[in-house]
Amino acid sequence: MSKKRFYKINIEISNICNLQCSFCPKVIRSKKLMDVALFEQVIRQVAPLTEMVCFHLMGEPLLHPKLDELLEICARYSTPVFFVSNGVLLSDKRSELLLHPVIRQVNFSLHSYLDNYPDKDPSEYLVRIFAFTDMALERRPDLYVNFRLWNLQDTIGKSSENVLIRERVEKHYGATLRTDPNVRVTKSQNLRGRLYVHYDTEFTWPSLDLPVIGSKGTCYGLRNHFGILADGTVVPCCLDKEGQIPLGRVGEAPIEAILSGERATHILKGFLSGMLQEDLCQRCDYMTRFTEKSTESVVQR
Repeated sequence: MSKKRFYKINIEISNICNLQCSFCPKVIRSKKLMDVALFEQVIRQVAPLTEMVCFHLMGEPLLHPKLDELLEICARYSTPVFFVSNGVLLSDKRSELLLHPVIRQVNFSLHSYLDNYPDKDPSEYLVRIFAFTDMALERRPDLYVNFRLWNLQDTIGKSSENVLIRERVEKHYGATLRTDPNVRVTKSQNLRGRLYVHYDTEFTWPSLDLPVIGSKGTCYGLRNHFGILADGTVVPCCLDKEGQIPLGRVGEAPIEAILSGERATHILKGFLSGMLQEDLCQRCDYMTRFTEKSTESVVQR
């Protein structure tokens, strides 16, 4: 079977989050959950285009009250799901949902807990995460689970922020985690089966309020991924959190037509020739990583 056009498409089923992490900017847009009917329109159109969909751009996907229906829609269109969550809202019912066979990978951003609750014991939080993961290892050995320990302060990370979480992971899984992972060499460490710890450094989200970094560079936006916001707005990149580069809106035009439109074509041609056509792209610090050949971070984000 031939490879599909995109590796993944980020679908923001909720731009509402239960946390406000210091490393994650606030959403200025109106709070919104993606409507089930709109979601089905999206999946029907992207199913032939992508290897998987990622339930993430901004917001916490576990907040969506009809998550079960969304997963069934993905199953109906044979579209695997990449799920990203802070895991704080994990419960027995939600754990069962995350074991749905249509889900290919679950990422838990463990670094978010102490960032929001620096004085709280993370034991209760981690017990739920570990219970789900142990159940997944037994019942869904094909499911990838990533424990994200991001926000290292530099490339060879020696940040102490995640030490407590790391120690609990080590104790539960009888493993020794890297204390100085060089994320330009490798980002992942296998614990057992398809369970991994994933490391990465902090980055600054692009904003039109930031100074221009440069007009030359490239991006994997519109090449291996793009995003769809909760209201159906199509954006070229998973870091365009406010829809500052709107390419069109699902429901008003077919996704294929949006992707072949003048603005999307202009942006993509620029990326392929090493030129940044949009003001937001020219202010994107994350793009500098691609010149260092760190393409793994694109896939993991």
